[in-house]
Amino acid sequence: MSEQQNESVDFAFVLASSVHDMKNSLGMLLNTLTDVMVQFPAQTKEQEHSYAVLEYEASRINSELIQLLSLYRLEQEQIHVHIDQYSVLDMLEEQVARNTNLFTARKMELQIDCSTDLFAYFDVDLLGSVVNNLLVNASRYSKQRVMVSAQLSNNGLLIHVDDDGAGFPVVMLDPTSWQSSKVGFAAGRPHLGLMFASRIAQMHINKGIQGHISLENHGLLGGGRFSIWLP
Repeated sequence: MSEQQNESVDFAFVLASSVHDMKNSLGMLLNTLTDVMVQFPAQTKEQEHSYAVLEYEASRINSELIQLLSLYRLEQEQIHVHIDQYSVLDMLEEQVARNTNLFTARKMELQIDCSTDLFAYFDVDLLGSVVNNLLVNASRYSKQRVMVSAQLSNNGLLIHVDDDGAGFPVVMLDPTSWQSSKVGFAAGRPHLGLMFASRIAQMHINKGIQGHISLENHGLLGGGRFSIWLP
């Protein structure tokens, strides 16, 4: 390996280590912010807005750092799927609980539509990370309501996240805008969340069939709909 290649590898490792430290610090910041909001409830609409902005921005940055670190680890083959049978409702409820304060601060309704007896095979940590990121993003772009639903479809697990916002920009509806990191960064729109979700879906393989994601507008609540299907 050339000296230049060694330097590139070292830089990537240092960057990943820094991202890991920043992620941990932001996690502590979010916990502290939650404590502050409980101890000192907002007294005015301006304070409510400030709390909502702080909660969202900290959650968004933390989520993007997690995705960035995960994408690096995927490239280094440091992340492997651990698929087992899980309750889909339990997984969804856990991610909703993580974002309860965020949605409450923004005065938004977050609903789950999933049967209690729905079980499927997936990596609970990786899929949970995808759903968590979707909820954080939906909290910003929705007006009042977000719904996450799950069902069996075409011999696989289908999860939707619907919102009542303005929908996805047209460019995002084209999978080529987020399927390739080279295309995304060259165009100035890397869409880390979509790249991460797509990779996680593709890592779920059954009988040679990979999972996939898709985006569309005019969904159940009139806004955007994100879908992830796992075989």
